[in-house]
Amino acid sequence: MAAYDGRFGRPKAALLRGACACGWRGAAEHPLDWTVLVDRTPLYEADVDLAGPIADYQAHLTVVRDAAVPLPGPLTALLTALTENLETAAVKDPLVALKALADLRYLIAGVGADAACAVQAGRIPMETVATALGTSEAAARRYVNSYRHP
Repeated sequence: MAAYDGRFGRPKAALLRGACACGWRGAAEHPLDWTVLVDRTPLYEADVDLAGPIADYQAHLTVVRDAAVPLPGPLTALLTALTENLETAAVKDPLVALKALADLRYLIAGVGADAACAVQAGRIPMETVATALGTSEAAARRYVNSYRHP
């Protein structure tokens, strides 16, 4: 937003749209009324109603989340308990937390490599991987490759 607020010779934005790091851009256009905005104030500091673009973005996230592979209940419970235990350990005994995280890093690298190899061996299209992970194809490719080539 700051790049199109009319400062430094840049044009003023005429409208706002929701956007996501995955590349999605909202179709709905939310006009900006510059007659009520202070001319020299950066747009990100102005009193701009962002409810429309934020609602569009949240709707996009719902679609992405609904299309992603759901985790089985027991795995979700395990990850939740692990998070709680690690957060407690980080406060009460940080060395225990760091040791557990080091062990997890080793486990994640091995399981991640196995999963990445299975994706490649199964010739699972990157579009399918991206949808399952709830991300863009480029991000999914980087993620899978990070386990193949650490």
